[in-house]
Amino acid sequence: DYLIDAPVSAGDGFSFSGGKYSDGPNPSDEWFKQGKFVKAYPVGGTGEKAKDPIFGLTMGAGSQASGDVFRWFSVESGNADNPTVILIHGFPSQAYSYRKVLPVLSKNYHAIAFDWLEYVSALESFVNEVATNKVSLVVQGYFSPVVVKYASKNQEKLNDLILLNPPLTAKHANLPSTLSIFSNFLLGEIFSQDPLRASDKALTSCGPYAMKEDDAMVYRRPYLTSGSSGFALNAISRAMKKELKAYVEDTKAILMDKNWKVRTTVCWGQRDRWLNYDEVEDFCKNSNHKLIELPMAGHHVQEDSGEELGGIISGLISRRIVT
Repeated sequence: DYLIDAPVSAGDGFSFSGGKYSDGPNPSDEWFKQGKFVKAYPVGGTGEKAKDPIFGLTMGAGSQASGDVFRWFSVESGNADNPTVILIHGFPSQAYSYRKVLPVLSKNYHAIAFDWLEYVSALESFVNEVATNKVSLVVQGYFSPVVVKYASKNQEKLNDLILLNPPLTAKHANLPSTLSIFSNFLLGEIFSQDPLRASDKALTSCGPYAMKEDDAMVYRRPYLTSGSSGFALNAISRAMKKELKAYVEDTKAILMDKNWKVRTTVCWGQRDRWLNYDEVEDFCKNSNHKLIELPMAGHHVQEDSGEELGGIISGLISRRIVT
């Protein structure tokens, strides 16, 4: 139970909502004040502490509403009566990465960004918890294959799927060295506990994003409070390194299948240092999916071109909403 090493008030790495540098005022406080916890993924009344369904790790106390329910930190913006857009961050990142997108979408939509790890079943329960009608999903980077898998089983729930720099081709089947290092035996466990490597370097090595100190304080926050975030990063990196090729192949197969009915758009930041643009254009052409290029953005499109991305998302889904 090494994940249970933070007080309930602090939370842990599975729902990034805990910890700060000191007891004094902190710039990150304002972000977390906007959010709330949302129940997701009932385990089934085993009577035991909830475990995540992929890695089998016992969930820390801050991630559970009870003994058999996970809970996820979520920030909502806009009128809940408007169509829902759910924003899913990449790996490794947090909902905070969509802070520039939320205000744009909130004018016409009910926009939700949440902190999440890669559980298809948990995503399904989260979507059902926050939206009774159809939704539009936006997902960035290495969590895209998991969302595509969810979408393939729940096409009737989706209005649109928007993928931001997703791994789509054979050239995307290997983790970049910045992430791969977290999967290494022993060395990965050490590096995943270092906030500067786990948050700062991982977010700034993949594109032009220059992290401001106030933003860094939010991203480092879970790693400074508890070892849970680092252990989660280490575990996911190992699984991702082992399975990424299969994830990419499955994603391609799903998105090119004749039974795929969801309106799909790929938004690509052209300054991505992790994922090569080669073959992406051909993929979108062959699968009849819309491709939008963002010349000034890198892998984390929402960090580099947040307001522009918000406008693009709003324009893509405004005329196609079905509830």
